[in-house]
Amino acid sequence: METGIKHHWEKVFTTKAYNEVSWFQEYPKTSVEFLELFNLPLDANIIDVGAGDSRFVDVLLEKGYRNIWVLDISGAALERAKSRLGDKASQVNWVVSDVLDFKPKVKFDFWHDRAAFHFLTTDEKISKYVALTSESISANGFLVLGTFSESGPTKCSGLEIKQYTETSMSDRFNENFDRVRCVREEHATPFNTVQNFQFCSFRKK
Repeated sequence: METGIKHHWEKVFTTKAYNEVSWFQEYPKTSVEFLELFNLPLDANIIDVGAGDSRFVDVLLEKGYRNIWVLDISGAALERAKSRLGDKASQVNWVVSDVLDFKPKVKFDFWHDRAAFHFLTTDEKISKYVALTSESISANGFLVLGTFSESGPTKCSGLEIKQYTETSMSDRFNENFDRVRCVREEHATPFNTVQNFQFCSFRKK
């Protein structure tokens, strides 16, 4: 784990309120639409990678999913999510880790990542992430990625990111995944600006 990156995110989640960060969504509409598209059974293994204190886990619990993992490099972010969920937090598997250091003990049927993958800007880290998803997602399981598009920002939270198109994202994962559906999302930030996202979903071969 890169201590500088971990320190960066711990500082973000200890100094900014939940609605003072650009990625905040009251309701993660696009992510939920992908979840509903695949009609997963309630005992499916689902992970939200780089989740921060996202509300996606709230939706998963409300829908009755029973095997949920939430991963983030920031322990402070996950503590905020736990505090918001109250007693329901005990129904979730919380993982404080850099995703590239993550060694899952189960295979996932649904791997969700909104705005974590695009922080990996070197070929080495990108390849490691691609290998991790290939190893960690079950056969016929699903991968959903959301990144800044080529029309989106070039930085987030002061850090460089890598923009993706539908084609460039698909090319990264085509060895072990089939593309299912890609959409663009215009994300309205709490600061009245708009960020363009590229979302793609894939099925493991």
